[in-house]
Amino acid sequence: MTIALAMTPDFQALLAAHRGIVLKVAATYARSPEDRADLAQDIAMQLWQAWPAYDASRTFATWMYRVALNVAISWQRRERHRRHEALDDDAQSHIAGALDVDAEAREQLTLVQRAMARLGEVDRALLLLHLEGCSHRESAEVLGTTEGNVATRLNRIKTHLRREVADA
Repeated sequence: MTIALAMTPDFQALLAAHRGIVLKVAATYARSPEDRADLAQDIAMQLWQAWPAYDASRTFATWMYRVALNVAISWQRRERHRRHEALDDDAQSHIAGALDVDAEAREQLTLVQRAMARLGEVDRALLLLHLEGCSHRESAEVLGTTEGNVATRLNRIKTHLRREVADA
């Protein structure tokens, strides 16, 4: 994830420290390794362009998630035909292979990833924030909604995912 523009040392340090956010968002919204790399680059570029407007009184990670998710959702809308397809085998093996788990756990992970891929853009963003351990307040701030909306949507998402995985 390199950007040709000269970056300030502060921005470079923060981007490097929170690089995982960019990679997780890109992996959640893009299928192929090339698309994930392109999306990660787009996110990094948008973060750099938005950097002058960053309010240091807010946490960098929350701001970064908001920018990254907005870029990913916009990117996915441009690539609409990909939204309802499951992750390709390469992406699944890349994610599952990075984990030290047995074959049964990898199969369950694949089922969950496919169910996540069928979620709407905002629901997928909310689930990613939840899995990252963000509080309802933090998730609401990133997504520009209320804590009550976050709680309601998360309950619906969990119910939906349980049904999908059980049916599979």
